[in-house]
Amino acid sequence: MAQLYANENFALPVVEELRRLGHDVITTYESGRAGIAVPDDELLAFSVAEKRVLLTINRKHFIRLHRQKPDHTGIVSVRSISILWH
Repeated sequence: MAQLYANENFALPVVEELRRLGHDVITTYESGRAGIAVPDDELLAFSVAEKRVLLTINRKHFIRLHRQKPDHTGIVSVRSISILWH
């Protein structure tokens, strides 16, 4: 399964579902980087160092970072996440 790193803006229910499906996901909070305004390039560097794909809804900044630093382990950038649980 995938090794993923969820940015603090990424929906926790999605993280929990990814874990339920067997993916190895850590969050910005779990890595000690939440709520302290860590620059996006440092979040990407952390995901690279940990060999994880970065999950974010911050499309604008991470698309720019991808163009500047294309040698990374992956970025999944979504516009928004709507979740309906039944």
